[in-house]
Amino acid sequence: MKKGILAFVLFVSLLSCGRFGNEDKKENTQERIVCISKQYSEIIYALGAQQNLVAVDLSSTYPNEIKKLPTVGYHRALTIEGILAQNPTLILQDDNIGPPTVIAQLEKLKIPMKVFENKAGTIDSAKLLIREMGKYFQKEKRADELCEKLDSDMEKALANRSKTDQPVKVLIIHFGQASNVFLAITKKNTAAKMIEMAGGVIAVEREKRMKQLSPEVIAAADPDVIILTDVGYDRLGSLEKIKELPGLGTSKAAQNNRIYRFEEHDIIYYGPRTGENVLKLQKILYP
Repeated sequence: MKKGILAFVLFVSLLSCGRFGNEDKKENTQERIVCISKQYSEIIYALGAQQNLVAVDLSSTYPNEIKKLPTVGYHRALTIEGILAQNPTLILQDDNIGPPTVIAQLEKLKIPMKVFENKAGTIDSAKLLIREMGKYFQKEKRADELCEKLDSDMEKALANRSKTDQPVKVLIIHFGQASNVFLAITKKNTAAKMIEMAGGVIAVEREKRMKQLSPEVIAAADPDVIILTDVGYDRLGSLEKIKELPGLGTSKAAQNNRIYRFEEHDIIYYGPRTGENVLKLQKILYP
């Protein structure tokens, strides 16, 4: 009888530890993060905190290895099925997702969603966001290193800008995949502010962040340099095809073949590499 009791106690002990207990529990409760923010996604990888990231939105394209992950759709046109297919335990999002029906469904299902406090609309707030995310993922030292590098790169860029004379007038053309049209970036856009940091000036001034491209927009802009974000540039496929856009062929930029390709994720939001990207822009504006 005593032997039977001892055997039972030993069996229960095995269930409560090792591969019969804690390890199985840890495996079942492992975090599965879906990130629906291109800015958050880049910072996660820069911090080295991507081990539990299982899916991202279509706009999360940096670094290149992120493209191996499944996507849950465009951040403003999500489907509940695409998100649930990833069995998320946490959704990171930046309050720029939709449609509202999907948000309501996620809230009803009580899937945890987190929005970081800092919105990163400036270089300083980007550093605050990097440090906030570094603390969340327990990567504080790495966050400090990223912020120090950002500061160093921006110092170089500002020193370079002080050496420039007449600001170069720039037109940035972005292909809107949702609307299937070419758009001109205005002075309200983050990309415009990065051009200013590089010593240039954006040629289009409107109330909204983007304006549909037209011959009138080109004529009013009269740019020295034209930059196309990657999707639009690649869609057209050649300099000759780009010059066929409405009114663009007669611009100073087209006449002087000063038309360049630039990755959208390098220019559309502030992040750890913003200083690097401003330095890249300076090489384009002031070769």
